[in-house]
This record gives sequence, structure tokens and C-alpha cells, in this order.
Amino acid sequence: MARRDGARRIGLLGGTFNPVHIGHLRGALEVSELLDLDELRLIPSARPPHREAPQVTAEQRLAMARLAVAGEPRLTVDDRELRRDKPSFTFDTLASLRDELAADDQLFLLLGWDAFCGLPTWHRWQELLGHCHILVLQRPDADSEPSEALRDLLAARSVTDPRSLSGPSGQISFIWQAPLAVSATQIRQLLAQGRSVRFLLPDAVLAYIHAHDLYRATTVS
Repeated sequence: MARRDGARRIGLLGGTFNPVHIGHLRGALEVSELLDLDELRLIPSARPPHREAPQVTAEQRLAMARLAVAGEPRLTVDDRELRRDKPSFTFDTLASLRDELAADDQLFLLLGWDAFCGLPTWHRWQELLGHCHILVLQRPDADSEPSEALRDLLAARSVTDPRSLSGPSGQISFIWQAPLAVSATQIRQLLAQGRSVRFLLPDAVLAYIHAHDLYRATTVS
């Protein structure tokens, strides 16, 4: 494991978490264990630039995320994007985190394969590796194709073993994960239909959804 004395290792998983579910949580936990991270932060986005605004409030999504990680010391929630009065650009989030960390602390940005393939559309995407390593969560059923720019980036920056990523930032590695057949869209649709979503998300999150009457048919797009 490429840990240097005193350097912290922090993972970052962003998303709308609308709602947070076992796919998010299990994937985050597996990465945290594999890389022996000091913490892995879930970062709910306030105004995601690449998709429509969530139907529930930012405060409700934050509350559900906090309930989901309660009792799991390796996972935490970071609300900085909800405190920012502008779209949730990953570059800005990474820059603000870097300002708070020691120079040799390692940041690991977790991206699904589809998100990684869309990276060239992101704000200041070519500068992201100046702040972090990128971990691509690849699944056997992924079928998107990276652009030529991404293929060039992978040729220059990829590392085969994610456990050997060195330095605070600058490299890319892949982590293969078995897919969990669950999505936030599926959960919202089931709730709108009055069907059970038990075991697709933590019980505490489900209790919150019911208590606040979230994702009723009138609120599902």
C-alpha cells in the first residue's frame, strides 16, 4: 500500500443521492477497505450541472445520507456543495478540499464508468488530476466507450493496481465491482407505485422517506 508516513487517504463519492441506496454504500465501503482509506466522504450535490434538479430538497437528501452512514466509521458525509451558491462543479469541490489538507494527503475521486466516459464535458476536467487520483468503478456490464482524449489520458496516467497509487494526485486506476441491480430511479418509481423498497436502502433512510412522505407519484418525474 502506497501510504506515506503521516499522509491521510481520503475517498470522495459525489452524487445527488436521491435517495442514497445500497449500491452507493456498498461500493464506497468496498473501496474504503481495499485502499485502507482513513475516510470516504459522500458529497451530495446541490445543483448538479449534468442532470435535472432533484425532486426533494437538498436538506432532505443530506439528512438521508447522514442517516445511511450512521454507525459506519469509514463513511462520512461532506455538505460543502450544499453550502455553495452555484452549480456543483467537481473541480471547485476538489480545490476547496485541497485548501484544507496537507500537501501530501491523498485524494481519491470515485467515478462510475459512464461518468468517467463523460469526463470531457466537465468543467475544467483536464485539471482534476492536479488535485486527486481518479478511481474508476468498472462493472462487467459497462458498455460505454471512452473518447480519444480519455484514451490518451489513460495511456499517460493509468496505474494497474489501485493500491499502488503514489503521491497526492495525478493518476487513474480501475476497480472492478460486481453490479448491484439497484438505482435511485428504480427506487423512486417503486415508491411512486406504492411498492416496497425494503433492502434496497438502509432502514433508517426508508423510515425517513415514509416519515416525510417523499417520492410520492406527484413528485416523480
